[in-house]
Formats: sequence, C-alpha cells, structure tokens
Amino acid sequence: MSIVQAIPDAIALGTLFALVAMGVGLVFGVIRLVNFAHGELITAGAYALFLTKDLPTGLRAVIAVGVVVALAALMEIVYRPLKNVAPATMLVATFAVSFLLQNVALVVFGAQGGNIGFLSGLNQAFRIGPLQVRWITLVGLVVGSLSLAAMALFLRRTDLGLQMRAAAADVRMAKLLGVPTTRVVRAAFLLGGVLAGVVTLALAVQRPLVTPTFGFQVLIPALVGVVVGGIDRLVPATLGGFSIGVATVLISVALPGSQRVFLNSVLFALVITVLLVKPAGLFAGRSQNTERV
Repeated sequence: MSIVQAIPDAIALGTLFALVAMGVGLVFGVIRLVNFAHGELITAGAYALFLTKDLPTGLRAVIAVGVVVALAALMEIVYRPLKNVAPATMLVATFAVSFLLQNVALVVFGAQGGNIGFLSGLNQAFRIGPLQVRWITLVGLVVGSLSLAAMALFLRRTDLGLQMRAAAADVRMAKLLGVPTTRVVRAAFLLGGVLAGVVTLALAVQRPLVTPTFGFQVLIPALVGVVVGGIDRLVPATLGGFSIGVATVLISVALPGSQRVFLNSVLFALVITVLLVKPAGLFAGRSQNTERV
C-alpha cells in the first residue's frame, strides 16, 4: 500500500483517536483525572454488540451506546469519593478499575474473543480515482467529524458546555462564580461515554474480534496523543489524538514489511522527541492548571 492510498485510512483512524482523546480530555479537564478505564467503556460496548447478534442492527447500536454511557455513569459514582485524594491515588484507582473490568471480561468471555458481526459489509471498498477506499473509512470519517463538531458546538453554545470550559480553564474561579461542579463532572463522564460509544461502533466494523483488551489497545495510543498535544487543554489534546492516529497509519505504511513490528518503537521515539522539544505538548498553551473540581 502506498502512502497516498493510506491517507484516507490515516485520517479516519486519526478521527477515532481524536474522539477517544476528547473523551479522556473532558474528564481530565474538570476533575484532573486521567481515566485509564476509559478503554473499558469501548470494550463493554463491543461485548454488548457481541451479545446482541440476533437483534436488528439499529437496536444493537442503541443498546451498545446505552451500555457504554451507563458504565461511564457508574465510573463517575465510583470515582466521586476519591476527588479529594492525592492525584497518584486517583491514577492507581483508574488502573485498578481498568484491570478489574478486563479480568471480569476474561473470566466471563474467555481470552479467545468473539466475532462481533456488526455491519461487516462496510469493509468493502469503492474507487475514488486511483484510490480504493473502504466504506467504513468514509463512514467513520463523516461520523467522527460530525461528533467532534457537535461536541464543539455543545461546549461553545450551551450553558453546561460553557460551565465545563470554565471549570477546565480555572477551577477556583469557576467555583467562585457558582459553577455546579458535581453536575459538570457528571456531564463530563456521560459525554465521554457517548464519544466512547461512537468509537465502539466504528471499531466494531474495522476490528470484528472483541477481546478483553479491545478498548485498552486503542486507549494507549490515544493517551499518548493527549500527552503529545497538551493534556491541560481539550482542543490540543484532541489534536494530539488525531495526530497520533494519522502518524500510526503513515509510519506503518512507510516501514518495510519486516520492520513493522517496530512501529510502536518508532512512534514512541517520535513522541519522546516532541516532548523533549515542547514538554507541555505540541499544541499546548503556556499555562497549566493542576486543581481539581
């Protein structure tokens, strides 16, 4: 595959990583918590699709997104008592929740995984000039872009969105202005769940085998993107996720077939280089806020 041929797939994967990065960034913005269990939201949605094979496609999608959002709400309840503890404690707690959910999936479903069987026809390709593009690439790009645009409008045009932006920008000032912090934190988790649900539906088509680490495998590079972009602001974090998704595909294509096992090594080497040059992140602003709601 040539680099030109890979560009549509790179942009589509970048869009999905941007959705994951935005979901992580929403929660970090209001509670200063890097939720390592965010990937398990995607895994839960994939298993929901796996368990509802006999139902109509639309109903399966609704159930999957509903399961993801419900689990996100449950995570918010679990993390709520920890909001005043040390950041390291909260980080360990998210790791614990992540590995707990992975092991629950391992015990219930086994390590071999199962075929999701969701909209597999979208993996067929069509031609645009010299390029062959899969339908899922086009659909994922359109749906992902619309989701990002809708989230941007929500954050800029609604009272709750403005409150979330205020809390992310300056927690102390937001509290003084009467921002309802509990409501804002709950909304951040729920919106992150919605975004994770969208990612689940797209990934279920592209990667039809669901395993206990289905979402975790996507979360790690997206988190790398969040750090590269600048974790202290939502837009830079989202751009970082997009950049890592695009880079992952393009580097994979550029490497010779026998050298693709070193993809992650090359990718992380580039990340380290970026952070050495700009420790706050490639797209980050100057200020960083370390307070939590």
